[in-house]
Amino acid sequence: MIGVNVRFDYDGDFDRARVESVARKARAGFEGMPGLRFKVFTLDAANRRATNFYLWDSDDAAREFFSDDLRRRVTELYGTEPTIEFVEIAELVDNS
Repeated sequence: MIGVNVRFDYDGDFDRARVESVARKARAGFEGMPGLRFKVFTLDAANRRATNFYLWDSDDAAREFFSDDLRRRVTELYGTEPTIEFVEIAELVDNS
């Protein structure tokens, strides 16, 4: 498994409504996506930041998803360029 943090830092005004709208509209596109176990949309208005966390079955699936084209599209959606960080999952607790 591999995790991916996708962070959007806003220099100017943080538009909470925009971030919530993007998440609401995008959710259905991730439901049932092959290789994706979880996706979490978060926002931190106090620090003018939105972070999306993904948990993928494999490194290949994660890296294939985050293409240059996808980076351009999410930059347009969120209004700021993301920082994308791939992290190894040492252990997972799932209480669902």
